[in-house]
Amino acid sequence: MTEIFFPDYAADGPTPTRPIGILGAGGLGREVLVLLRQLNEAGANWDVRGFYDDQPPTAPTIAGLPYLGTSADLNATTEPLAVAVAVGSSHNRAAVVARLTSQQLSFPALVHPGVGRAAYQRINFGEGCIIQQGCILTCDITLGRFVLLNLGCTVGHDAVLEDFCSLMPHVNIGGAAQLGAGTYLGTNATVIHAVQVGAGATIGAGAVVVRDLPAGVTAVGVPARELAGKS
Repeated sequence: MTEIFFPDYAADGPTPTRPIGILGAGGLGREVLVLLRQLNEAGANWDVRGFYDDQPPTAPTIAGLPYLGTSADLNATTEPLAVAVAVGSSHNRAAVVARLTSQQLSFPALVHPGVGRAAYQRINFGEGCIIQQGCILTCDITLGRFVLLNLGCTVGHDAVLEDFCSLMPHVNIGGAAQLGAGTYLGTNATVIHAVQVGAGATIGAGAVVVRDLPAGVTAVGVPARELAGKS
């Protein structure tokens, strides 16, 4: 069962401390650190150990926490450790996750405490999902593994976002829309009701997708049109 961490924690005692590392030492990693601290303010009690990245940062600390090593160091851990994968690119996030093979590692879905997700909304979050502040999800929504919803995204009823989809800030997904695995949508992009976007497609910032798009294309503009030579 996917572990999901929300603000409504047990009232009969403190939530046990759980260690977690952030894989990705860039700007998104620091934003995920903010998310974890916001979850802790709501009662989650994460023990954030520090940052990992396969490209070592120039400084030994990031936002006051230490750089702890690479994905190989994560695989070498001898005790259970949760991991938040803070990599914005769909393709790169999938590649990073593929390198994490240790049975000691787990990937909880992290959902901002202000995001509504009552049981009657029937929202399914896959492992490793990161849902940032200001997102609105309505009902009967399925998010696959390691889906990223950055700040202020909206997702309508019956939408399906497959594994490793990435929505940058203020993306809007209409009801019954379907995004194939690894779809990447730039800031303020929109996919209207019931449109299907194929796996690995890239939708430019501000684009509005009004018709189905095949896998692997790059589409920009209003309405969104495929760039020549990108299909």
